Amino acid sequence: MLTALASLPTTIGQSASILTLDNFWVSVVLKILVTIALAFTLPLVGGYLEHKAMGRLQDRRGPVAAGPFGSLQLVADGIKFVQKEEVVPRAADRWAFAIAPGVALVPAILVFFVLPLGPGVWVEDLELGLFYALAISSVSVIGILMAGWGSANKFSLFGGIRAAAQLIAYELPLILAAAAVALQAGSLSLVSIVEAQAGFMIPGTDINLWYVVPQLLGFGIFFVAALAELSRPPFDMPIADSELVFGYMTEYTGIKFAMFLLTEYAGMISMSALMVVLYLGGWQILPGVPLPGCEGAGGLFDCGFWGGLLGVGVTVGKIMALVFVIVWLRVAYPRLREDQLQRMSWLIFIPLSLVNIAVVAIGKVA
Repeated sequence: MLTALASLPTTIGQSASILTLDNFWVSVVLKILVTIALAFTLPLVGGYLEHKAMGRLQDRRGPVAAGPFGSLQLVADGIKFVQKEEVVPRAADRWAFAIAPGVALVPAILVFFVLPLGPGVWVEDLELGLFYALAISSVSVIGILMAGWGSANKFSLFGGIRAAAQLIAYELPLILAAAAVALQAGSLSLVSIVEAQAGFMIPGTDINLWYVVPQLLGFGIFFVAALAELSRPPFDMPIADSELVFGYMTEYTGIKFAMFLLTEYAGMISMSALMVVLYLGGWQILPGVPLPGCEGAGGLFDCGFWGGLLGVGVTVGKIMALVFVIVWLRVAYPRLREDQLQRMSWLIFIPLSLVNIAVVAIGKVA
């Protein structure tokens, strides 16, 4: 009896540990599933916004037949792509040609695992979350290079080389602009950067500001560099249908072509989400205005289910506002030449990003 009683606390402790472990893994699995669902849903919403916004900006209706107000047009396109025949060029490198769309798509999805979409709504708060997001987003260009090389098509190869050249040129100003934010926040954690913005005040006052105000130059550099990395107009030289047929996607059909399109839309969402986190206060409604029902520093903690849901809604709203600006630029501005793009990066954006990070460093010390 004494032996049984002595072992009872140990047994109870082991059961409690198992229960806690189970709850932990259930929570992780649920977060992963929700994040994957958002990673595939938000790009479709962004694509629908692009279709409708371009229609209105170009004085036409856009999609109207598939679903309410054409909201299921991209779903219909996906069904069409699944049914299409997959054609592989006879001279193609079959392995590179086949896996290139996946190599481009998977990194664009993995970025979502560190993006804080709301209070407590993230899969993992990495201490090097910003470094991870910028590093993993750069891997997609490897898939584009594989597509250009594996297609055995000179236009595809030109498109892949152009994409790599754009990445080399604009990765540096993008990283320097993001590094200035990390320097001001004192952390590379994306969650900590959002929290730092909630506590950032104008010196000598109680007025809260997001980082977009003191780092307006950095925000502009990050935005333009993100457009170039995503090959979005007016920086879509890797596709350049008037010059390269359809660039690195020329030889792709069916589901592989759809994966490249999904990569583009997922990149739009992830880069817009990074800009929201770094410069626009994350899930804060307005500077200095916490979410209703939240308690704690800056209104960022203990928000509960409805507070977290509202935070996600605020973040998604900001993301879609930036996506609209990206779409508007596609309609409003013509495509640049390749030499103009390279000159803009090396002679303008890189020096400006160095000036920006120097100013932030001086202000941080002062």
